[in-house]
Amino acid sequence: MTDGSRPIVEAQLVLADGTTFEGEAIGAPATVATGEVVFNTVLTGYQEVLTDPSYAGQVITFTYPHIGNYGVTPADDESTRPFCRGVIVRDLARRRSNWRSQDDLDGFLRRHGVPGIAGIDTRRLTRHLRSAGAMPGAFGTADEVALKQAALAEPGTDGADLAAAVTCTEPYTVGSGRHRVVAYDFGIKRAILARLGEIATVEVVPASTPAAAVLARRPDGVFLSNGPGDPAAVDYAVDAIGGLLGAVPVFGICLGHQLLARALGASTYKLPFGHHGGNHPVRHLATGAVEITSQNHNYCVADDSSVAADVTHVNLNDETVEGLRARELAAFSVQYHPEAGPGPHDARYLFGLFDELIEAHR
Repeated sequence: MTDGSRPIVEAQLVLADGTTFEGEAIGAPATVATGEVVFNTVLTGYQEVLTDPSYAGQVITFTYPHIGNYGVTPADDESTRPFCRGVIVRDLARRRSNWRSQDDLDGFLRRHGVPGIAGIDTRRLTRHLRSAGAMPGAFGTADEVALKQAALAEPGTDGADLAAAVTCTEPYTVGSGRHRVVAYDFGIKRAILARLGEIATVEVVPASTPAAAVLARRPDGVFLSNGPGDPAAVDYAVDAIGGLLGAVPVFGICLGHQLLARALGASTYKLPFGHHGGNHPVRHLATGAVEITSQNHNYCVADDSSVAADVTHVNLNDETVEGLRARELAAFSVQYHPEAGPGPHDARYLFGLFDELIEAHR
């Protein structure tokens, strides 16, 4: 049987709690693929989402029903390749229609070895994950019993140091701004480097780089990037950040925010189904302004555990911590993505604040 462009191969998705969905295989062939199943609510930017290293270990469900409409182009990649385990969609577009497009999404997935499943009732799946929480799952062309066993055997992201799996292996430099910034790569996105490169010459270093090696570069500031996994498992980064605080201005986002918070004495915990989307409202407590933000994280900073920082931003959906500023040190962070690739640009001012913080401490 064909749909006019490629054969239809039946596949199933089985969650760890036994919930089952029927669909068709897309992307790279897979008898069994596993990962932690999460959902993302963006309406556009599927390529940027797929190539965000923060999705390592996860299977991405797109809540928007039509995915692949405008194809893909290397210009929209946020990293060298996707690190996600798979993709779940309602309707994969059979034709791409955009002048920038150089390939279709199915070809992109096949080229990068990413399996997927289409024809899934993503509304039902999303409602289930909102109720039961993100959980391990398995999908592919294997039978339901094999998929259920694989889902139960999948450990998910709890306690996993996934930053080590996505970080660069050697330092490299980008940008041409007037400052010198060292950026820790816990899973850094190209859109972030583009914004940082406007204010600084940025040397990107591996996640395991110790504080002494960073300070030896004599940076004007240090940036802590986004990334995947459990911040509690990246204790070596927390130790390094502790050695940087007080010596150089620090700005962190997403996982970098969580790691900075832990270095300042805060604790972190896992959200039921995480924040993944481009329309999360966040209140800036100092001004009362509401920013519409792009977010992608499963873990969160506890709002009553830090003794060395003040909360600066709060999520209006669930009142979780979205920003911190150290009380006596030149350091601040946000949970969301001010570079917003994809997403709104409400929070790009934060790169300007980092610029100002560096200027004040030169």
